[in-house]
Amino acid sequence: MDYRTRIVDSPADIDAGAWNGLLAKQQRPTPFLRHEFLSALTEAGCATAQTGWAPRFVTLWRSRGAVSLRAGPGELALAVDDTVETYDFPSQHVSREPHAGRDSHDADKTQEEADDAEAANGLWIDDDEELVAACPLYLKGHSYGEYVFDWAWADAYRRNGLDYYPKLLCAVPFTPVAGARLLALDEDSRVALAATLRGLAEESGVSSLHVLYPDDEEAEILSAVGMMARRGVQFHWENNGYRHFDDFLDTLEQKKRKNIRAERRKVLEAGVTMRRVKGPDISDNEWRFFNRCYQQTYREHHSSPYLNLNFFRTIGRTMPENLLMVIAERDGRPIASSLVVYQRESEGGTLYGRYWGAIEHVPCLHFETAYYQPLEFCIEEGIHAFEGGAQGEHKMARGFLPTVTHSAHWLAHPAFSDAVEHFLKQETENMSHYVDELRERDPFKRA
Repeated sequence: MDYRTRIVDSPADIDAGAWNGLLAKQQRPTPFLRHEFLSALTEAGCATAQTGWAPRFVTLWRSRGAVSLRAGPGELALAVDDTVETYDFPSQHVSREPHAGRDSHDADKTQEEADDAEAANGLWIDDDEELVAACPLYLKGHSYGEYVFDWAWADAYRRNGLDYYPKLLCAVPFTPVAGARLLALDEDSRVALAATLRGLAEESGVSSLHVLYPDDEEAEILSAVGMMARRGVQFHWENNGYRHFDDFLDTLEQKKRKNIRAERRKVLEAGVTMRRVKGPDISDNEWRFFNRCYQQTYREHHSSPYLNLNFFRTIGRTMPENLLMVIAERDGRPIASSLVVYQRESEGGTLYGRYWGAIEHVPCLHFETAYYQPLEFCIEEGIHAFEGGAQGEHKMARGFLPTVTHSAHWLAHPAFSDAVEHFLKQETENMSHYVDELRERDPFKRA
């Protein structure tokens, strides 16, 4: 089948219904790939060229013409029949600092220029075309907010007088959640999208291409088009039909069960009460307080927060059915908060632990707010799984088990590609041993 490829510099340039329609057909969709979530990141100024996340979303459309790549470094020309559409990929550095100014070469178009470019390229005009594949792609000027670490690779490039940035990244910004990355109507379109990504990287002159947290099937497809596989580990909880929280605790080893009860008791004895607020009922004052907590977490680690109040307000307005806020209060005042994201499915759905913060310190309050309250919510609502996010062996003591995650990588430089491939083979072997060791520390009772 022939495809027409279009690259857009904002998710707003893609029809939300068409994008979400593709997402709904995937084997492992998540709320983070929803058009609303990705658009909020851009509209709130969190994932933009100014912050080193220049959107280059890739879309594939059914077309009678054959797509060919024929461009030199720095740009990509997509030829469809006799029409050539050219998309610019700047070869200069985008600032390595997350909040630094963007390169003048990548300056924002005015709305008039964008409209003119759309008209000239014939974008969105042919009603006979159908969106059959798409993915969130970014031109990155740094490696912040990815949670699959390639800083050592970038440093090796620098020490050898080479530029590692810009690079191309297919991912959800600031979100280490596995799931569909290559949205496609069918298997052929998914393979075509993977091949298109590889072609874009080769022709655009960037150092590398990275796809983070794809699902298992996508990881295999990406390997088939010549990308190197990498594995990681996260910790996920499974709801085995628990009727209540104590029902879950009864499945744990005695020491683990005792520790959890002690942690929850400390919070209660500190005079802290907990309440949960579903997305549609979250007030603006509660969003303001949550954002204050979120910002505090980053300040405590001497770093800049990736997200802002505008982003949280936006997803609160556009996808409230996917949100749950947990608020901790003492003496009638809020002192801590967490925000989790969840989706319902025919088999129960999944909850994702995402953001947390506190303005007062209470021992064990983090565990109560970010883990135990969401766990209770999963049990009460019949949600099947709770994914705890990146890293954290401490989650195992609370019933979370190790789960392998994937990423895929392609490097243009032959010598560095060979070196990274050798490194990844050794890392994969070590990761396999590590996961085996973790599974031997299963916190649940032995049958």
